[in-house]
Amino acid sequence: MLKPSMADNLLKSWVPGVIAWVVIYVSDYYCTIASARLYQETIKAHLEFEGSFELNPVFRADIDRLRWVSPRFIVLLTLTSLMLVLYWYLSQFAPYLAFAYPALLGSFLLMECAIHMRHARSLYQFRGIRRGGMTGQCFYKRGFVLRNTAFEMLSFGVLFLVIGMLQRSWFFAGGTFACTLTALKHWVLARKHERAHAT
Repeated sequence: MLKPSMADNLLKSWVPGVIAWVVIYVSDYYCTIASARLYQETIKAHLEFEGSFELNPVFRADIDRLRWVSPRFIVLLTLTSLMLVLYWYLSQFAPYLAFAYPALLGSFLLMECAIHMRHARSLYQFRGIRRGGMTGQCFYKRGFVLRNTAFEMLSFGVLFLVIGMLQRSWFFAGGTFACTLTALKHWVLARKHERAHAT
């Protein structure tokens, strides 16, 4: 007899999914704080980003100030957790919406997996620079950074699409949607920034 998969365990109740979401979302915020602290203390002398280190306008002020407790973050964490609970119940009591909870949970968790890969790379790179792995100074324009992020998120979206098609999984379909939407958002922000600074 086959044992339940990790995805099955995440979907059989709203509790595991919400716990996983809270853990990974909190981890995202504090990984960002850790990277921003390294950037401000040592990395900026060698690698400078135009404007804020944080790309998400919602958290830009909190990350720039290195705030360990962000009211915006707490509000969003609460709202998204409640949304997961609501969608789980909708999936249980409305058969035609059975896809809703796995798709939403996949969009939340898999996008965060992609973001954590970027955090891991940034922290590894920053620590290497701090140890003397880079000399001189490099300046990244914001439009370029946003386009790079858009490409990365789209790459993860394609990966999740392939897995989702192979597994016929709404969970991975949600991840595809979230990563593709984030890529599109960053591409639009890049275009707006470049137009605003064209002169």
